[in-house]
Amino acid sequence: MNTPDLDLSRREFAAGALTTVVTASAPRARAAQAATPGSAAGAAPQMTVALQVNGRSHELTLDLRTTLLDALREHLRLTGTKKGCDHGHCGACTVHVNGTRINSCLSLAVMHQGDNVTTIEGLGTPDKLHPMQAAFIKHDAYQCGYCTSGQICSAVALAAEVNKGVPSHVTADLTAPMKLDNAELRERMSGNICRCGAYSNIAEAVSEASGAIE
Repeated sequence: MNTPDLDLSRREFAAGALTTVVTASAPRARAAQAATPGSAAGAAPQMTVALQVNGRSHELTLDLRTTLLDALREHLRLTGTKKGCDHGHCGACTVHVNGTRINSCLSLAVMHQGDNVTTIEGLGTPDKLHPMQAAFIKHDAYQCGYCTSGQICSAVALAAEVNKGVPSHVTADLTAPMKLDNAELRERMSGNICRCGAYSNIAEAVSEASGAIE
């Protein structure tokens, strides 16, 4: 049976099918574009976050996806905290939040509403160094210096952990008084990478200064 209306070439069929797909997907594409943060049709959701940073109060209006690291560096200009791997592997972004050390690249700023944050700038000043900062200088515990702020923030937190009796993965006796021996020190500082390899000097600085930190 001859049906002229259905007598289509392969090229005509393909063109018609493509037109149908494009037409059907156009509304979906427009909706996706409208929902894209930063696009002309839709803005990224934001939130005002109140933080105590190095003893000062700040209110920041931030994109909900902003990490604590980027809030500190890009919005408060506290660039002592470094962006290293941005995956929580190197420790260059270590800061203290309510007295506990964290990798600020892995934490969203909006999670820290009302929290007390201390960065390397809040530990000491050039005229009045923190004991750990002074020990790093004395023992030449840095080379390029990029990881140093994170190393020092971790070391200060480490000393506090030992003083509180917080165990680590290598603590042999949980009932004995906590001591910062070589194994404990290296385990507790293992999250901070020094690509220059100044580990022995870092260990000496941390060992010396830990006894001076309450």
